[in-house]
Amino acid sequence: MTNKTKLLEIKNLHRHFPIKKGFLEQITLENGKVTRKVEKVHAINGVDLTINKGDALCVVGESGCGKSTVARVVMNLISPTEGEIIYDGTRIDNLKSKTLLPFRKRMQMIFQNPYASLNPRMTILDTLMEPIKFHYPKKTEQERRTILDDTMESVGIDPSWVVRYPHEFSGGQRQRISIARALSTDPEFIVADEPISALDVSIQAQVLNLLMKAREERQLTFLFITHDLSVVEQFGSHVAVMYLGTICEYTTTKSLFDKPLHPYTQALISAIPKLEEDNRPHVKLHGEVPTPVNLPTGCVFHTRCPFANDRCKTETPAKQEAEPGHFVACHAVDEDRI
Repeated sequence: MTNKTKLLEIKNLHRHFPIKKGFLEQITLENGKVTRKVEKVHAINGVDLTINKGDALCVVGESGCGKSTVARVVMNLISPTEGEIIYDGTRIDNLKSKTLLPFRKRMQMIFQNPYASLNPRMTILDTLMEPIKFHYPKKTEQERRTILDDTMESVGIDPSWVVRYPHEFSGGQRQRISIARALSTDPEFIVADEPISALDVSIQAQVLNLLMKAREERQLTFLFITHDLSVVEQFGSHVAVMYLGTICEYTTTKSLFDKPLHPYTQALISAIPKLEEDNRPHVKLHGEVPTPVNLPTGCVFHTRCPFANDRCKTETPAKQEAEPGHFVACHAVDEDRI
């Protein structure tokens, strides 16, 4: 597929969360003067991403880097502080609820925790029928039930189980039900926020295979949030590596694993356990991850980077196309110091 169509564009996305919301909480005394100090968590800082139809973009990075915040901003669950979300040519981050409704049907989300994402007071029938009734108001009750049964069978859940409550299912079964809920509106774009991380290792592969099957059969486009690079290698067509709210590397999955360019990506890939011999040296990162409240100046990774110099400490690196389709934000790569 050479001429791909853009489905989702994220432009200069920022999201900051104030720590102290009240006015009086922001008043402090410094050097004998009353000042107002507004502290913020800088969760996302200038993220740019493009997802083409049919792609599976995996966003990876350690805990607290802003992956899940990106997912929630894309789904309009939280609004961006700055930037734009453009879906199929239409900017959606500034739309009101009524105008956003058609996009809700086309965009669905699978949450991380299957124990928290299902209402314990609702049967599985009520849980799955709710989005079907909402998005298909003109269909008859029999037609809706047919959609529900077909969707449940497609994820390996017996339709006769709909009379049960969430507590009667295992974690893997609950996540299958959550996937069925996302697929029930026949979407074209799925945001999956670490959908297998809360599951036992024994059933992670089953759920991942289910998502891969759904992607192939339904021609779905995915934004897949994960911290597990072994999952990325199986599932993703493209990868964006995040660190402290910024994208440090973006390319195809094959290119990333064949030739990681950013020092942080190299460290992540070197940490993947392998059974066969691997000639790549293990990269050890020293120091602690800086707080997103007070971000480092320059490159946010320079406090842990073995290749950092004075330029890295003062100048924020811009995203450059180091190789065709392979983008990296790193002064050391730009200056051939790696």
